[in-house]
Amino acid sequence: MLIPLKQNAINDLIPAIATGKQYAYYWANFPTLLKNLFISLVGVLFFWLLGSFFGRAGDNISLIFRIVMGLYWLWSPIYWASVRNNRFRRYRYCGFWRGKVLDVYLTEEIVKEESAIDKLGRVIIVENRRRLFNMEIADKSGFRATITTPVKRIYKSINRGQAVEGLLLTNDPDFMNIAQITDVYIPRNKLWLGEYPYLRRDVFLDIRRELAAIYGR
Repeated sequence: MLIPLKQNAINDLIPAIATGKQYAYYWANFPTLLKNLFISLVGVLFFWLLGSFFGRAGDNISLIFRIVMGLYWLWSPIYWASVRNNRFRRYRYCGFWRGKVLDVYLTEEIVKEESAIDKLGRVIIVENRRRLFNMEIADKSGFRATITTPVKRIYKSINRGQAVEGLLLTNDPDFMNIAQITDVYIPRNKLWLGEYPYLRRDVFLDIRRELAAIYGR
């Protein structure tokens, strides 16, 4: 099932400025924080040296940039999330989509490779991997997609045949060529899945209730 929504629905469902969940996604973890702190430090030192090179006037101007770069670790998740959101907000048409789960399975991906030396002095490659949960979804029209996300124990409750809902994006007014699908919702389990939390979930659930009242479940 695909129900076209009003054009401004994209702006309501996918915000221009990062939500709390989107901020948390780009904040990620302690290694990411260290990387962002390092970028902040390098930026502050760069603009301090640049300001010193141009004398007192340059130093006053560089102070602004030093403050901005000093807070990079704090504002960068907002910036990167907003950039990602705006890529999806550029699509002209969106539709509320409902399908079903075709299959679920686990895979692994290599996150990082590092060189190390074993006890015999040989160079070996150490692979850091992470397990991924994959969910194939489809509808009667033939549309198919795979949602991939890091494994969580709660995903064990997802089974084949369960209903799944999401937002489809396209520049085709007839929706013959779907460009993107957002994170998706499984009503039975009240679970959200997706690599990145594009949707404002409260707005999506409101739209879902309105459409259920009109078209039925």
